[in-house]
Formats: sequence, structure tokens, C-alpha cells
Amino acid sequence: MSQEVIDQIVKYLTPQVPITPISQGAEAVVFLTNVHPYDIGRSYPDAKYIIKYRPPKKYRHPSIDRALTKHRTLSESRILAKLSQIPELHVPRLIACDPYNGCIWIEYLGENLPNNCGFSNLKNYLWMNADDPYNADVEKTLVKVGQQIGQLHWQDYCHGDLTTSNVVLSRRGGEWEPFLIDFGLGSASTLVEDKGVDLYVLERAIISTHSRFADKYNMWIMQGFKDVFGQHGKVGDKKLKDTLKRFEEVRLRGRKRSMLG
Repeated sequence: MSQEVIDQIVKYLTPQVPITPISQGAEAVVFLTNVHPYDIGRSYPDAKYIIKYRPPKKYRHPSIDRALTKHRTLSESRILAKLSQIPELHVPRLIACDPYNGCIWIEYLGENLPNNCGFSNLKNYLWMNADDPYNADVEKTLVKVGQQIGQLHWQDYCHGDLTTSNVVLSRRGGEWEPFLIDFGLGSASTLVEDKGVDLYVLERAIISTHSRFADKYNMWIMQGFKDVFGQHGKVGDKKLKDTLKRFEEVRLRGRKRSMLG
């Protein structure tokens, strides 16, 4: 993470908001703070919040960059606000949004445990279990991941970038509970194409990083996904059939692209 980006957000937030860098992606950087956006100037040792910041992109014209930043920040904030109202879905709660500066504050998903061990993304969790990949905890967790994706699709929303890095596992009551994060490319959609692409992107992410165990992992995720649709009778069965059919078509297109280079 460049010092320039850190200096930019420090200037925007003011020194009264201490931040700790967590990660950086292509579009945004993520920080941890203990200051609430509506109570700047006072920090609480036990409080934790996530700040997601979209820094300016120098390769874009400034007016285009500002418009894109505003649109993407608002879009992500709106979809988070809507999804957080669905009891079955686990997403971080939106706290504040500043679309003009490309900044949103969201709920911190980990427990306040030593060394921040209260959460992990799905990619790291699977790596941590590589010595015992088929244990009951991994199976149970991956079925839950599939259920969350199923709930998202059943409610006619799509993630748009469904990778193992965008599934966070938070320790709740002694068990790992999956939360879907980073809805910068998310959308409300009834299209089976969008849902098929979501499933394909996650399947490929697991194959690329956990290839030895990918078949079993993807099977458990699909088990959870199917469970959600199976709860809705004939309507659910029909939607599931259509989604899986398109998923297979997307898979086939992906294989053809791979063969053609």
C-alpha cells in the first residue's frame, strides 16, 4: 500500500481518526479504526470499524474519476443497506457513506479477540485446514457459504466478484459464520446469466487456489446453495434448475476460452 494513498485518506479523515491498513485491491483500500464516523474526536479502545476508501485514479480524467467513484460508492452502499435488511443474509452493516470522497464505513466482522483471530476470509481458512481438508468443520462451513450465496440469489441479487477473498468467516458462538463482502460490482438481478457467472467465478477461485480439494469443496458449497432453493417448493426447484443449467453453459464457455487461449 503506497504512502501516497495513506496520506490522502489521513488528510481526508484528519489526524483525529487513527487508521491501520488491512488490505488493498484494484479499486479500494481497507483500513481499521476505533473512531465512529459520527463521533470523530473520541476513540473507544474496544470499538472497531472498517473504512473502505476508493483513492483517485491518476490514469482517468479527474471529472470521469469523480463520477465513477461517486457512482460505485453509492451503488455499494445502497446494496449493502438493502441486503442488511434481509434476516437470512449475512453482510456487514453499513454505518456511513461519503460518495464524494469515495469512502464508506462498515461494520467490523471479527470478535475482539487477541491478534484479530476472530475472523478470516475463506481463502485463508481453507489454507489453514489444508492438512485436514475434509474435516467436519470445513464441510459445515462450506455448506453455510453455499447457503449464503443461495439466499443472495434467491432474493435476486448478484455479487459480481464472488471469490474466496470476498467471503469473510466470523467466529460467532464457537462456529464460523460466513459473511459476503465487497459489493462494488453487486447488483439486483433476476438474470440467470448473472447468477451462473457468480457460481462460476467462485468455482474457478477455489480450483485455482485449492485445486487438490476443489471437487469436494465445490460440492459442499453447491449442497448449501441447493438447500436454499429446495425450501421453496416447485418454484424453488424451477429457479434452481434454470440457474444450474446456465451455470453449466457458463462453465462450457469458460472451457472453450481456455482451449482457445
